[in-house]
Amino acid sequence: MSKFERCVIATRESPLAMWQALHIQDVLRRKYPGSEVELLGMTTRGDQILDRTLSKVGGKGLFVKELEVAMQQGEADLAVHSLKDVPMELPEGFELVAVSEREDPRDAFVSPKYASLDEMPAGARVGTASLRRELMLRMNYPHLQVLPVRGNVGTRLRKLDAGEYDALVMASAGLKRLELHDRIRSIISAEVSLPSPGQGALGIEICEANRTMHEALAFINDPHTRACCTAERAVSRALGGSCQVPLAAYAVVEGEEMWLRALVGNHHTGEAVRSEIRGPWTEGEALAARVVEDLRRQGADAILKAVLG
Repeated sequence: MSKFERCVIATRESPLAMWQALHIQDVLRRKYPGSEVELLGMTTRGDQILDRTLSKVGGKGLFVKELEVAMQQGEADLAVHSLKDVPMELPEGFELVAVSEREDPRDAFVSPKYASLDEMPAGARVGTASLRRELMLRMNYPHLQVLPVRGNVGTRLRKLDAGEYDALVMASAGLKRLELHDRIRSIISAEVSLPSPGQGALGIEICEANRTMHEALAFINDPHTRACCTAERAVSRALGGSCQVPLAAYAVVEGEEMWLRALVGNHHTGEAVRSEIRGPWTEGEALAARVVEDLRRQGADAILKAVLG
């Protein structure tokens, strides 16, 4: 067991990010009762830019850059992220040292008026912050009006309650972690809304050179969650996945087998291609490569070219 006297966790200051950091702080304090574990709250560019969607202002890296700088400068030893917000390629000198056990990765339907998407009438307004969810809505509910919504969980819910939207589609994991279970009217099945790569999982990032933290944090890693998220992220990486690309990838381990599903599409038109595969759960990246090959055979590259212009 690797001991350390003190470590500092860098985190965004949104309520959900703080919950995640406090959770890891508690895990570390219980594992290493004699060590100090402190938090360093930070505001990122992604938190500051609220008038435009992520796809238009730079994507996932907006939520992690400042935390990485803090680690580079020795102000923090690790950073806790929602894994779905972590870019597919980390900057040189950083590593994803652990992926914790996953919360429910599915999307949630939130509405004061309706019990599910199926109940919503033509023209009803649904808010979402992701192109992937926008694609899902265009594919399955073309009669609904899809609108962008930015801000943290609380901000989005306040906009909903103020009547700016009739419903929201959000990650169920964030609502559950913030004990907002009562706001969830229904869970959207993965068959209808395939989750984003890494959705529901926490990623722990460190500087590669910090061997003490590498050893100290290894116990947090959940092998099945890591294998699934690695496969999902491999699909996204191969297809240039970012906030500018409507892409979904979701893997589960059933016994000794991994079931990997992926989808890529055009959120403007609702056109999409899907693929799925089953194989040994220890060979996730190889399964991902075969899924990507199948998606490309179905025309994924042409779809992405149309999306990205």
